[in-house]
Amino acid sequence: MLHRPFAILDRDGTLIVERNYLSIPEEVELIPGAVEGLRQLSELGFGLVVITNQSGIGRGYFDEAQLARIHCRLNDLLAREGITLAGIYYCPHIPENHCRCRKPQTKLLEMAAAQLEFDPRQSFVIGDNACDIELGRNAGATTILVQTGYGLQVAAQNLTSPDYVARHVQDAARIIAGLVTSNVSNGKHASPSAYCS
Repeated sequence: MLHRPFAILDRDGTLIVERNYLSIPEEVELIPGAVEGLRQLSELGFGLVVITNQSGIGRGYFDEAQLARIHCRLNDLLAREGITLAGIYYCPHIPENHCRCRKPQTKLLEMAAAQLEFDPRQSFVIGDNACDIELGRNAGATTILVQTGYGLQVAAQNLTSPDYVARHVQDAARIIAGLVTSNVSNGKHASPSAYCS
């Protein structure tokens, strides 16, 4: 039985405008192309999950209740566009904690995969930073670096080696759609799960 495929997305700089330790819900602003990309991925049959490092909690800049309000705002903005996230997973720790949930470590992705019943190796990880791409590589997923947020700088400095580079989430969705279509035309299963077969 084929499980639903998933796209795992970074939050800041990928879906919403990068702000230094965003702590105010009213400052949540979707990046151009994000809604269109998420909608296309949904239409392709992909579930959508956000995994984000939020060390602002560990640094004392805001608390988990405030983060929940920020994520409520994000979900509200997406719901207005008919888009639903299957989950938002976050690491509250600072790098010095050396936890297993901070990207590029895979604990949050493993947790999401177990709860939502998908195979990380049959998924795409989309983000603007090296830690997003390394998360995907560590989990065996296909990786796409978007050139929003820190993405242009990361690409210019060759800080990581993604499988693909896209201008934004909408462009990333086009790449994924092309891979799905390519595998279907090659006689593989029509399900989007087949793109990595």
